[in-house]
Amino acid sequence: METVSTATTVWTRNSAHAEKRDVWTAMKRGFRGRCPRCGEGKLFRAFLKTADACSTCGQDFTGHRADDLPAYLVIVIVGHIVVPLALSIETNFSPPVALQLAIYLPLTLVASLSLIQPVKGTVVGLQWALRMHGFDENPPDHIPPV
Repeated sequence: METVSTATTVWTRNSAHAEKRDVWTAMKRGFRGRCPRCGEGKLFRAFLKTADACSTCGQDFTGHRADDLPAYLVIVIVGHIVVPLALSIETNFSPPVALQLAIYLPLTLVASLSLIQPVKGTVVGLQWALRMHGFDENPPDHIPPV
C-alpha cells in the first residue's frame, strides 16, 4: 500500500512576488491595441488574433480566453446607440423603410467592426490585470486538491 503525504502548500498574497497590475491602465492599453503590461508592443497580430507574445516585454498572450464577451459588449454598445437613434428618427420624421434600412444597416456594420478590436483588447487587458486564464507569470508548482 502506498503512503500519502499530508503536507499541503498554502498560497497567500505574500507568498508570491507578483508585480502590481493596475486594472484601468491595462484596459486602456488593451483598448488601444497595445500590450497591457508595457503599453508598447502590439496586442494583435491580425484583426482579432492576439499576438503570441509582446514584441517589447515578452508577455505571453497565448493563455487569453476572451471568447464571446467582446461580441456581446459590442452588441450592447451599438444597440444602445442605434436603437434610440432609429426610434427618434422614426417618431419625428417617419422616413420610408428602404431609407431607414439604407442608413441603419451600414451604420450598425461600421460601428460594430470599428468597436470589436478595441473591446477585445480591453477584455484581454482586464484578464491580464486580474491574472485570469493563463496570465500568471509564475504559476505555483503544486496546486492543492480541491
